[in-house]
Amino acid sequence: MPKTLEAITQDVLELSRAQRLALARIIFDLDDGPADPDAEAAWDAEIRARLKAYDEGQVETIPYEAFREQTERRFGR
Repeated sequence: MPKTLEAITQDVLELSRAQRLALARIIFDLDDGPADPDAEAAWDAEIRARLKAYDEGQVETIPYEAFREQTERRFGR
């Protein structure tokens, strides 16, 4: 006989944070639709294009501290 949702929830609450996150990922992946066969190739091309632009000096970079400050202002902390 399968466990009730309440019983499963109680079991989950007894897991460590890392275990709960791993379980959440498993559950999330169960409901994930079929993978796009072209997605990996598209991401690979995007990564290569961004690295090439960086290597050729075509992108403006900012120091990590500036990025962190902007992020904290935007999203709060």
